[in-house]
Amino acid sequence: MLRTSWVAGPAEATGPVLVSVTDYTSDRLWDMPGIYRAGRRLARHWPGLDGAVGHWLWAEPLQRRSGSVSVWRSKQAMRGFVGLPEHVRIMRTYRDRGSIRTATWTAEDPDLRTVWAQAAEFLRQPA
Repeated sequence: MLRTSWVAGPAEATGPVLVSVTDYTSDRLWDMPGIYRAGRRLARHWPGLDGAVGHWLWAEPLQRRSGSVSVWRSKQAMRGFVGLPEHVRIMRTYRDRGSIRTATWTAEDPDLRTVWAQAAEFLRQPA
């Protein structure tokens, strides 16, 4: 699995945080470059997102899988990101070109190693 470095957001990771994991599997390998570029464009919004603690992008290109692990101060903060016009546009473009799995949970301890380990466990589970 390829993974970006941690990209910190403007919010502090103090107290419980919301972790969101996205696992998208594309139907076609040739969609992967566009999906990657769309994810990187979307990541540019990160420094200005209220309540964004940080995120990783990840990919398994030959398996046509990619996604993110993001950490938020609250569910409302995550919903603000999901509602961004660029996010909505990307989801409309790729929604019917693959399948998606997601998971969210509250992490009492926002230790990044623990968060990634829990996310990786979810990503190892069969779809």
